[in-house]
Amino acid sequence: MQTMVNGYRGLSLLVGLNWDWLFSAGTIVVGLLAGAFLGSVLVTY
Repeated sequence: MQTMVNGYRGLSLLVGLNWDWLFSAGTIVVGLLAGAFLGSVLVTY
């Protein structure tokens, strides 16, 4: 149980430190996926 608590604390610290980086990477990925989806819809019609 202690290992799980320590692992969770470490993971939350890592996410807390890298939150802006994760948000930026997620935004780029969502934008690329949206562009690919729109491009495939526009090309087929």
